[in-house]
Parts: sequence; structure tokens; C-alpha cells
Amino acid sequence: MARESFDKEIQFLRMLALAGGAYNRKQFAQWLGISVHTFDKTLRYMKDIMNTASKKLPEEQGKAFEEALQLNYYESADPLLLFLFRAKSVRESESHRLSLIMTLLQNQSLTAMELIDACSADIPSDMPLPDEKTIRSDLKYLEEVGVIRKAPGNRPYRYSIHNDLITQLTDDELMDLYDFVDVMANTQVPSVQGYLMRDNLKSALGQRGFGAGHMDPFLYKYHYHSRILDEAHLYTVFHAIKQRRKLRFLYLSPKKQKGYASKNTNPLFERETEGIVETVLPMRVVYDHQYGRWYLIGYNARQGVMKFRMEGLTQIEEGDVVPEAEFIQKLRNVEEKMQFSWVTDTGKLVKVRARFYNPTGSPANFVRDRVLLQGQWGSITEEDEESFVYEISVNGMSELKPWLRSFGSSCEVLEPIQLRREFIAEWKEINGYYEPVREDL
Repeated sequence: MARESFDKEIQFLRMLALAGGAYNRKQFAQWLGISVHTFDKTLRYMKDIMNTASKKLPEEQGKAFEEALQLNYYESADPLLLFLFRAKSVRESESHRLSLIMTLLQNQSLTAMELIDACSADIPSDMPLPDEKTIRSDLKYLEEVGVIRKAPGNRPYRYSIHNDLITQLTDDELMDLYDFVDVMANTQVPSVQGYLMRDNLKSALGQRGFGAGHMDPFLYKYHYHSRILDEAHLYTVFHAIKQRRKLRFLYLSPKKQKGYASKNTNPLFERETEGIVETVLPMRVVYDHQYGRWYLIGYNARQGVMKFRMEGLTQIEEGDVVPEAEFIQKLRNVEEKMQFSWVTDTGKLVKVRARFYNPTGSPANFVRDRVLLQGQWGSITEEDEESFVYEISVNGMSELKPWLRSFGSSCEVLEPIQLRREFIAEWKEINGYYEPVREDL
């Protein structure tokens, strides 16, 4: 399916995950910038993908898609936010053909010509029959990603499934591997590939007779649904950085009221979009742990260093390759401007001092441990039994501020005075929210 439609479905899922059933069809369509008819068509298509990916029974196919948002409280991101990646990774005909090839190679080694005959016999009548060039291209792709391997010997080469990692492990070793992948996928970024690997290992354990109870030793509550959806663009951006290619995209600022813009080809329905078409040379990708957001840092000849929230990128296209010397020069410029960025800020350098108070009656000083873990290049300059002073120089205070605020009463901002006054005003406002509504309350 077209890349544009993938953008629409990403925003569709984002809106469902964040708002649930809070909006009616008209409001939902208006936010996405599409018609109610297109909304209904997209919803039907998403239901079909959901039913296919999760293997729903026929009698359940009429279930409202919104009910799928009632995720198990302890389930990380499966299946709502991952089924889109599974369904979108390849075209339907290609997906069927690759699955068929892997199935045929499970228990025997076959040549390309033998695979052509076998595939031609099993391909559905409504799909095109594969030719030799297509099969050899599929075999090359599957070999590159490590799914199959070429058997030693002379031509014609024989291919077999490459699953030694699974077959040569004992039950205990396979379970340990599953537990490790489960933990890493839920705690590290990026994580989509880890979730997909976890699914494959879960399937292998199921074939050995392990039930669901054996595969849930760790329980998670997933918070940042947008993080998973933004990974759809991540590998495209990484590839462009590696190849030193420019990227052209339509950017829809998260501050706007629109989350999607269709690429209209019919002049009768053409209208101006609220997005901005940008062409940048991608330099870096930054992840904000505080809010679970991905950022693209790029360079534009007109505006210099530019920052974009990954969730606002749509209709991404790769452009021209830039010379290596030019790329290195611009990368150094970006790194110099972001040397003291807490996340992505490139504002004026400012020194921040804050006093942190140690927890009373606790055997572990979790406040100090957290500051040392998350405080980046900042340092502790003063310390006594009750508190310690933390100092850091950063490009602007806006990105550091939420981190300091998250410590609550355990943190007191000392400098700069402007930031201290802002915190005083915020805490007074919060205190006002908790004023009693009755004198005798």
C-alpha cells in the first residue's frame, strides 16, 4: 500500500490510543483532515488487518475496532500497535510468497527451480505466478536477513531454513532467550524488532508445548504508544543518514490541530494543507526518555540546524546524496550546537544549580542515585548529610525543567533566579488547586 496510507494509519492508531472513544466519527475525521467516508473506509480496512493479524474467529469479526483498545493492563504493546508493522512490512502477494518459501524449506533443501514449481502450484489464482527472477530475488533477500542459508556444494544451489538458533537450544535455553528478549524489548529503544523477535520465540516455545503461563514471568504497563508508532519512520531516517541522503517530507507540527494530510491527485479536490514541505539533510536521531518522543535533527541550507518531532513526519521521500566532506562538516556543526543540549535545545548556554534533599529514614538514597543516573554531564559540587547541590550547563532551561520538576519537594532550584521564580509560581498555582472548597473540609 502507498506510503501515504501508512501515514494515515499511523495517525489513526495514535488518535485511538490516546483518545480512545472520546470523539465521534465526525470529530475524528476532522482531526485527521479526511472525510467521514474515508474514515469509515480506513476503519474497515484496519479491522480486516486486525482480524488477519490476530487470527480472530469469524464470529468475532464484527467486533468494534475500538474494543481492541481495551488492552490488557500488563500487556506492553501487543497486538494493537504492532500488527500494523506486520501487515505493512511487505505487499500481500510478496508476504504470501515469502511465507510459502519458508514453509517449503522447513523440512527439506530445494533449488530455485524446484521452489518455482512448488510456489506455482500453491499460489492463489488471484495472485500473479512468480517467475525465476522473482524467486531468486526472494531467496537473496531471505538469505541476507538470515532466514535461510545456501547449502555448500556446486550449482544448482540448494537452500534450507536457517533456524539453528531455535532448534539447537534446549528448552531451558530457549526460555532464557525469550525472557531476555522480552525484558529488552520492553525496556530499550528502539523496540519493534525486539517485539517481533519475541513473537517468533513465543511461537517456537508453543511448538514445544509451553503454555502462556510459562511465557509471562514479567509484567509491564506500557505508557508511550506513540514511541512504537514513530519507529515506522526510524529505519528510513537511519538509512538516509547512513547513505548521506537528503529527506523530503511534509511536516505537520504536533501543535497544529491536524494530524494527517492527504496527497490529493484529483485537482477537483485539491486543497491547501496545514503542513510544511521540508527538505533537510538528516544528521541525528534523538530520543526523549521523559516523554517517549523521537526527534529528527537535520540541516537545511536556508535555516541551518532544524528539529522535528518524528510523529509529525509524513510522505517521506529520499533525495540526493551529498558529498562525504560536506556531510562531515555539517555534522560537526550540529554536534557543536547540541553539545550542551539536554535533549534537542540549541538555545543560549545557561548554568543551573539545584539542591536535592536526601530521603529521610530510607536505607537507600534513591534521590542521589537517580540524579547520578539521569543527570548526564552535570555534577554534584556540594554535599552533606541532608542534601547535595547539583550543577549543569545546558542550552536553555525548557527541556531540563520537567526533569527537575519530577523530583517534587526533593528538589529546590537555586540558580538562575528566573527559573527559581518560575518554579515558585508553578507550585503556588498547584497549591491553589488543593485549597479546600469548604472551611470544614
